Amino acid sequence: MTINFYKFHGTGNDFIMVDNRDNAFSKNDTILINRLCHRRFGIGADGLILLENPENEKEDFRMVYFNADGNQSSMCGNGGRCLVAFAKYLGIIEDKAGFTAIDGFHLATVENDIVSLKMQDVEVKGLNEDALFLDTGSPHHIIFTEEVGDMKVRELGAKIRYSAVYEKQGGTNVNFVQQEENNTFLVRTYERGVEDETYSCGTGVTAVALAAHATGKSSNNEIDLKTPGGLLKVSFEKQGDHYRNIWLRGPAQFVFKGEIDANTKG
Repeated sequence: MTINFYKFHGTGNDFIMVDNRDNAFSKNDTILINRLCHRRFGIGADGLILLENPENEKEDFRMVYFNADGNQSSMCGNGGRCLVAFAKYLGIIEDKAGFTAIDGFHLATVENDIVSLKMQDVEVKGLNEDALFLDTGSPHHIIFTEEVGDMKVRELGAKIRYSAVYEKQGGTNVNFVQQEENNTFLVRTYERGVEDETYSCGTGVTAVALAAHATGKSSNNEIDLKTPGGLLKVSFEKQGDHYRNIWLRGPAQFVFKGEIDANTKG
């Protein structure tokens, strides 16, 4: 079988996109997905995303996301933004979209190459310097540090990701954060499923922005997050213990398209 694919990235967080509205691509072939994402023996990506027909006719499409290890995973913010850009590329949408992902329904807007994605509401309780954990569609452990550039992200991230604290939930993503200004934070993220540092993580910077606000590090309701792959912005409203109307904004760009023989072994 020949697979037609498209490559997109959101601030360096890159994804293989497949138009699966004909259901030709198997969602159970973990080995194939892992091989396609491999940076030596495949196309190379942090994950693979299928664009499928929506179950609700009022929606534009459905998102099915796989980590680079081949397993279907929790929500991916940058992946969702890239899928919206892909849907526009295919002519499915123009400047607005409504779609369902594993964590529920999302709205999105497109302006040139900037895609804004509305995230799910997040409840924040008992957040403090010793227990910085938030679920923003995916689980995120957060560590604030004085010098994020010196952090051994892969080594320290893996240690926390596989720790007994997060074992029952299948591990966690880990974010290392340095406050640059009141409204600006530097973020490096270790992603489970990739098992390495990625250039950026959408659900990760969302978690960082909310954690920074909840712990009083920033009083702004729009926060800039500088990742190795570029700048992302997160805006929100706080109501009691809940953060609502959360939007993740940043570029989502087409890289290239091609085809690959699914039977070719790397």
